[in-house]
Amino acid sequence: MITRTESDSLGSVDIPDGALWGIHTQRAINNFRISGTPVGTHRALVKALGTVKAAAALTNRDLGLIPREVGDAIVAASRDVINGELDDQFVVDVIQGGAGTSVNLNANEVIANRALTLLGHDLGRYDIIHPIEHVNLCQSTNDVYPTAIRIAVVFALHPLLDALRHLESAFAERGAAFADVPKLGRTQLQDAVPMTLGQEFTAFAVTIREDQERLIDAARLLLECSIGATAIGTGVTATPEYREQILGRLISVANLDLTPAGDLIEATWDTGAFVQFSGVLKRVATKLSKISSDLRLLASGPETGFAEITLPARQAGSSIMPGKVNPVIPEVMNQIAFFAFGADLTVTFAAEHGQLQLNAFEPAIAHAILQSMTWVGNGASTLAALCVEGIEVGPALVARRTSNSAQATALVPLLGYSRASTLAAEARVSGEDVISLAIRHGLIDVEQAQQLAG
Repeated sequence: MITRTESDSLGSVDIPDGALWGIHTQRAINNFRISGTPVGTHRALVKALGTVKAAAALTNRDLGLIPREVGDAIVAASRDVINGELDDQFVVDVIQGGAGTSVNLNANEVIANRALTLLGHDLGRYDIIHPIEHVNLCQSTNDVYPTAIRIAVVFALHPLLDALRHLESAFAERGAAFADVPKLGRTQLQDAVPMTLGQEFTAFAVTIREDQERLIDAARLLLECSIGATAIGTGVTATPEYREQILGRLISVANLDLTPAGDLIEATWDTGAFVQFSGVLKRVATKLSKISSDLRLLASGPETGFAEITLPARQAGSSIMPGKVNPVIPEVMNQIAFFAFGADLTVTFAAEHGQLQLNAFEPAIAHAILQSMTWVGNGASTLAALCVEGIEVGPALVARRTSNSAQATALVPLLGYSRASTLAAEARVSGEDVISLAIRHGLIDVEQAQQLAG
């Protein structure tokens, strides 16, 4: 492999030729071979990092803290990061020590080297544009990284909400389609009172809509950020003018209604907003898993189970049982939820384990939340498109409807059309078959019923 060499106070390190990252990133690559998942897989986080760096460069440039040409190049490079052109250069493992320092340095080096190439210079010419002295000026990992995570979660919320709206719409449409399909509701898996299949599906749509609102509420807490706080909230190394202007710049670049933290020292270590959002995300996953389990149960059989609905057949269900089809789409949604439950616990432990003026475990928080958001969103879209939209009334309910209709017709010669219609309507509500109702109301006797059945 062709390499270039960079040096720092710890020594020299070889870096793959052409890589935009530098020595600090390469050390992190060597140190943290943990999950095999690079930060660049989290598009929202990379976009957020580029957003913070662009805002900082604009502020530093306009304050005259860095040369205009350097500032313009850094802003242009940051825009490339925002637009997703450099995701493959964010190579640090999502799980790493250092409170996110490796990720911040990865961003600094990628942006510096991209800016250098935009100005026609060779990679590594840090005498012209330096990753720390220019790209990271007036910043610390401790205000850049948590701010970027907050913005990333808000960015990632949009596709998640789109997926949930899709699923809500699918359930609402099926609820309308099944509005006149009678069935029995169940409590504790025992027959309870009459309802319709449409009511059951409409209720699924309603709970998904409510959870979207809760996610939006929780995300509002993430709009409070500590940018300008630097290391522990005192703003050390950042000029007063920078601290006054950086939030306004960030609001403009991010296009979000960000607000300043009330106390920057408290905000530097407080991860409560992440705990809150993660808890709501777990709530969403819990609901989706419960609904998926209901779908599996309602579709069970089809000959010896509930068989009240039929799920779209997506793949063969067995290597030895011909014709068996499994509810694979609800099953995958269940499994996504299980991971989301574990991720929420990870966020809880990571938040609790922060010490004194900094939480060192925000990399785990970021990965846990962003991965769960992506998986839950993908699961919701899959459940809508490959399952819910194709659900039909199952054989158990079809047989009941057909049977009641046929029985009502058979009773017309004995009871007349009006009385038979009244019995059919009562059967739809009660779930009892028409013949049984006619016997119970004394309209026919058992012998007549047997003759009709014959």
